[in-house]
Amino acid sequence: MASCGTETSGNGRNERQEIGLWHKEGSRTTEGEPGNGRVPHGSGRAVALSIVVPTKNEAGNIAALVERIERALPEMFAEVLFVDDSDDGTPEEIRRVALESRLRIELLHRPPDERADGLGGAVVLGLRNAKAPLVAVMDGDLQHPPELLPRLMETAQECGADIVVASRFRDGGGTDEFGALRSVLSWGSKAAARLVFPVRLRRVTDPMSGFFLVRRAALELESLRPRGFKILLEILVRTPGLRRAEVGFRFGTRLAGDSKASLDEGLRYLAQLGAARLDGSAGRFTRYSLVGATGLGVNMAVFALLVSVLGIHYLVAAVLATQLSTAWNFVGTDRWVYPSNPGKRSARMRAARFFLMNNATLLLRGPILVLLVTLVSLNALAANAISLIALGMMRFAVSDVWIWGAARVPRLYAYSIHGIASVESPVRLRELEKFRVERLGEPASIRVHIGKLSRSQSELVRALSFTPHTRYDEGLGRFGFGVDISMGTTTQVVASPLLARSPHVLYTNVVEPILRWLFVSRGYALVHGACIAQGESATMVTAQTDTGKTTTILKLLDRGGMRFLSDDLTLVDEDGRVLAYPKPLTISSHTVQAVRTPLIPLLRRGALVFQSRVHSRSGRRFAFLLTHSGLPVATINAIVQFIIPPPKYHVEQLVPGVEHAADARLSRFFVIERADGGDEHLTLDEAVETLLENSDDAFGFPPYPSIREFLYRPNGTDLREVERSIVASALEGVPAMVLRSETMSWAERVAGTTEQPSGLEFLAPPALVHPSPTQ
Repeated sequence: MASCGTETSGNGRNERQEIGLWHKEGSRTTEGEPGNGRVPHGSGRAVALSIVVPTKNEAGNIAALVERIERALPEMFAEVLFVDDSDDGTPEEIRRVALESRLRIELLHRPPDERADGLGGAVVLGLRNAKAPLVAVMDGDLQHPPELLPRLMETAQECGADIVVASRFRDGGGTDEFGALRSVLSWGSKAAARLVFPVRLRRVTDPMSGFFLVRRAALELESLRPRGFKILLEILVRTPGLRRAEVGFRFGTRLAGDSKASLDEGLRYLAQLGAARLDGSAGRFTRYSLVGATGLGVNMAVFALLVSVLGIHYLVAAVLATQLSTAWNFVGTDRWVYPSNPGKRSARMRAARFFLMNNATLLLRGPILVLLVTLVSLNALAANAISLIALGMMRFAVSDVWIWGAARVPRLYAYSIHGIASVESPVRLRELEKFRVERLGEPASIRVHIGKLSRSQSELVRALSFTPHTRYDEGLGRFGFGVDISMGTTTQVVASPLLARSPHVLYTNVVEPILRWLFVSRGYALVHGACIAQGESATMVTAQTDTGKTTTILKLLDRGGMRFLSDDLTLVDEDGRVLAYPKPLTISSHTVQAVRTPLIPLLRRGALVFQSRVHSRSGRRFAFLLTHSGLPVATINAIVQFIIPPPKYHVEQLVPGVEHAADARLSRFFVIERADGGDEHLTLDEAVETLLENSDDAFGFPPYPSIREFLYRPNGTDLREVERSIVASALEGVPAMVLRSETMSWAERVAGTTEQPSGLEFLAPPALVHPSPTQ
């Protein structure tokens, strides 16, 4: 039985040395495109499951493994990514098998100088290059049975799990060929892991398993530090909040080749445990405590010498011993606890603060010593040790924040949107997740900072800055909505701390409006329309917010034969080319019922009822009514969306196996309305006006009304006219129609028109002259 528990391309110089070995049934081998994250053109199908198989000298197992995967997944289009560290004929065997397989097979062969991180590094490389939302990881020696793959996927869906572990210690699990020694070592390594991480590995029966399935979107790949065999352990301890499940399996018999277990791998495993334990704030405290323990020894030795040998009073001895132990502790802390965080403070300044802190604690230690010696009648040495240990936590907190804390550089999330614009933010912006990259090659177009500028500071920035600057502040300090925007080569955004807690509002109400007009200045319009592609042709559907656009698009995708470009916003240029903008979809219970097999657990579906009411059309109207009340509505919105986040899901979770398109040519345009009456053809002017009105409606919530003129007139140029020109040029010659329905039956009519394009005509006015957008 399965057990349900609780809660992009790599940068190595040769990590895609050999790519794209893909054989489609009935066609020749096709070369893929490095790093584009898509199935090669012409496949007609999306990859439903990626299987990462790290290999090292496994030539004798490749054919049998691929054959068993094919049998286990007879109806599924899956890909197998072999990440190979071999020095034998394994790469050649993978190439040979790929030519005969209906699966998409890809080979990533690592040269010897890039294998230092072992099997774990190979798996992470495979995860980076996987194209499906679900990724299975398994060994290439057939000891992990491919026949279990469908059950792993079913369990992920049934339990709503982010990771499903194939466990040798769950019901139905076991091993076939472990001897007594290996069984003892296996048990010992598992016990060591659970001892070091008792909380993070709670209810995980087999943290050492190399066979598991994971939702790729749930992982923070850059947080992983792979080394050696145990990548599952690395994922579990460095990715908090993963919803976990387990399935029992029997560890099979190796078909060919030799086991890779060795003393060296055992040492790597122990090093991995230690490194993971010593990472993060808990790790810093552990290292700080170890340094402090040695400092305690120094302090106690000097204290004993002064009190017992030289006869100095214990309070004076405590002061003198503290100076020597402080010097000792500072060197150890600076070199080991915070080795990469020297920051802007000099070593002299850090030392001064450290000495000041330790001597200040003497004001507390003195009374503690007197209490323990005079009232409790403890030996002075014991009292000194107790006082040092009692204040250790406080000293760590002060060191972590006041002495070295300011030196730590906040982590930045980077997003590159089709190479047109880029964003850097210390807050993860999930709406841009599909555009996320490890780092930007040039300064970001938009740089988000979390902080708070007072009004006087903001005015000083305005006075001293040579770039346009605006401010929106609801006057509630760090607990309210506030944002400062300075436009230059990089648009700098300082957002109040509240927005770090409500990242959806930070993106939707601050970053996205800036992006809208930034795109216009670069020749693109970000319009409020959903897009799907059929072949190279795109169909756009626009509507007022919360009309039923998302449901319509999902129904069309669920019919099959169409690829997803966007649901909410779409980028379009003046030539009519639309670019994908795949944000997560905001859904409701009604939306889920519109598709056949959504990957949404029952508990989450139940929560949708409540979430949908808060984030519904009526909820949005009520929020807009509040904008006329004088209340701090942007702050209220941020707090509400922090407490009750909007129900957002990527399209793959709603239509499993859906295929994505990166771009297409706009060929049809529909406006959907909830109303009685017949359908209506649109002129070009009417289509342009409707699309722009719907786009303005989507961007209408505060602070947009207060900052929009600043955004569309950055340097005196009115970008509204440029945007209109781009949209008009994109829609020119594209058939357009309004579809009206009270029953939300637009999907069937859009599909019928798409299948019979001759039934849709475009009523165009005389030719228009469109000015070129500013660059």
